[in-house]
Amino acid sequence: MTDMQGARHWDENNSRSFLDYGRYFVPERERQIDIITELIPATPGSLMVELCSGEGLLSRALLERFHDCRVLALDGSERMREQTQKTCSDHIGRLATAAFELADRGWRTFSEPPHAIVSSLAIHHLDGSQKQVLFADLAAALRPGGVLVVADIVRPPSAAGLAIAARQWDEAVRSCSLAIDGDLAAFAEFNRLGWNYFRNPDGEPIDKPSSLADQLSWLSEAGFTAVDCAWLFAGHAIFSGRKSDVAGQS
Repeated sequence: MTDMQGARHWDENNSRSFLDYGRYFVPERERQIDIITELIPATPGSLMVELCSGEGLLSRALLERFHDCRVLALDGSERMREQTQKTCSDHIGRLATAAFELADRGWRTFSEPPHAIVSSLAIHHLDGSQKQVLFADLAAALRPGGVLVVADIVRPPSAAGLAIAARQWDEAVRSCSLAIDGDLAAFAEFNRLGWNYFRNPDGEPIDKPSSLADQLSWLSEAGFTAVDCAWLFAGHAIFSGRKSDVAGQS
């Protein structure tokens, strides 16, 4: 799908590929989900928001870890929203889904300030200036003491870093393909689809990852405190920040 300027966007074909192969293509996916949920302090009865919920695995993990929380799962893909509902079917009473466009700003205020906003493998579709605006908007939307946790592709600033990330991602998908299926069919599809961004970092306009250093700086500039990176592997990072409990205090 393209916009009026001809730039490509995520479409339902991308959604189908991700649903089919996400368990192979996302490095250490289960570990990432565990880390994201561990970074969120428990607050009874709170609202949590996931941006681009995809298959719904992270939303389900939030619902299972925080037994009285409610989750609003946002995604621009109808296929993904339907899959999120299926994945979270055991907790459907605490789940709401809604359509949105990540780059738009109209959805960034909520009837109830969220305690946590999380996102996995989505924000890299925004360019640097769009990420800065997003982080500022999410800081304003969160309740005092709330957290933002992002899991995403990050762009190493050097050629050596890009090569390491590319190799690690290939190795992770190859190992996962062998572990799950006993063959390399999924790894072959990973290569056929050109999914490894770090092999051709300037070849796909849909992907616009920024460096980890830049994004940590932008979180701080947006007013987040305790900004940190909790995990980094194969060009994928989990980083977070907390909104001050009281304005002007950390």
